[in-house]
Formats: sequence, C-alpha cells, structure tokens
Amino acid sequence: MKLSPMKLYIGNKNYSSWSMRPWIAMKVTNIPFEETVISLNSPNFKQVVGPVSGTGKVPALIDDGVRVWESLAILEYLAEKYPDAGLWPADSATRAAARAISSEMHAGFLPLRRHLPMNMWRPIIKRELTPEASANVQRIEAMWAECRSLYGQKNGGPFLFGHFGATDAMYAPVVARLHTYSVDVAATTKAYMEAVMALPAWAEWRSTALKETWVLPEDEVDWPTVLRV
Repeated sequence: MKLSPMKLYIGNKNYSSWSMRPWIAMKVTNIPFEETVISLNSPNFKQVVGPVSGTGKVPALIDDGVRVWESLAILEYLAEKYPDAGLWPADSATRAAARAISSEMHAGFLPLRRHLPMNMWRPIIKRELTPEASANVQRIEAMWAECRSLYGQKNGGPFLFGHFGATDAMYAPVVARLHTYSVDVAATTKAYMEAVMALPAWAEWRSTALKETWVLPEDEVDWPTVLRV
C-alpha cells in the first residue's frame, strides 16, 4: 500500500522563520512532502493548526499517525526517518557539536530575533544593532567561523559541517535577517551567507514569499507569540 506523503504545516513564508527551517531542510535533501500554508493572522489559524500542533503554532509535521511540532524536533524526526539525507554529521563528536549550536539557536538570540524580524518583502536596509543584538551577532559569527574551520572546510563543502544539514537549516533565517538589514559581518560570514542564499530551495522560498498577499504590520503583531520570532 502506498503511503501518503508527509504534510508540513507552515506560516507565511515572508515572516515565519521557524517554518522555514524544516521546509528548507526537506527541500535541499529531497525529502518528499506536501505543504499547507496558512497566514499567521488568519481567523481560523488555531482551528487548522491546533489539531496538528501540540503548541497550536507552526511548523508542524504529520506523517501518517505521527505528529511532530517544533522545528528542531521535526529535523530530528526527519534525520531518523531519512538517515541518507545526512541532516546530522555521521561522526558522533561532530554531530554533538552540530546539535549543540542548533539547540543554541532554538533557545536563544532573542534580542537579534526581536530587533531584526524576518521579512522577505523588506528592501535591503541598514539597521543599527542594539548592544544585545550585536552580542548575538558576534556569538553567531564565532560559531559559524569555528564550524567552517573545524568541520566545513575539512569536509569540502561551503556549509557549517561541509554539506547542507540540520544546523544550516536552523540558521537559514538568521542569514535572511543579516542580509535584509545589511549587518556588517566578516568575510567568512558573508561567504557562508552567500552559499546558503545560492541554494535553489532558498530562491524558491523567497520567490513564493514575495508573491504572498498577507501583510502583518510589525507594530500590530505580537511577534514572539505569533511568529515564534
């Protein structure tokens, strides 16, 4: 019996950074799925997402009788189901490092996420960073540089651990934020950002985001609650 493809529920591609993470991971690694996009301010958002997601937020994944929510948990589920996709490094020590900085992204960097909200529509602008957001950028740049030096270059690829994986998916929206707000970064950071933005999956996400008609004004949205920032 042919199984139905997995279904990924996501929010607006223009705004929903957490939705982008599993989506781009699945696209880059050719994991088949169907997507359901629902505006984050839709009147029936909770009615649609509630039965799927334990938190009532996006993203959420349905795989037959399995329901998974939270971006990092979805990536872990996909890594177990599709080991050949290589979402995590094969070496246990390297995999531990990848999981650590992915978890750091999942749990942290709130000043940066608040100060530079994801918005694919926004033209490139220069936004000065707050001290707290600047500290976040410094930490992210240090992690990226260390990963590229210790693992990425050794494995012969432009991404954090060589080839694209779960950690790159977790930081893809950060690439969008740094690019949109023209944040001053080191040359090595810029090179990594360019590798991520050169992905066909990135172009597909962005082109679709630019065609969306939903508008969520920043001053009318509780970003941390609704968008998961």
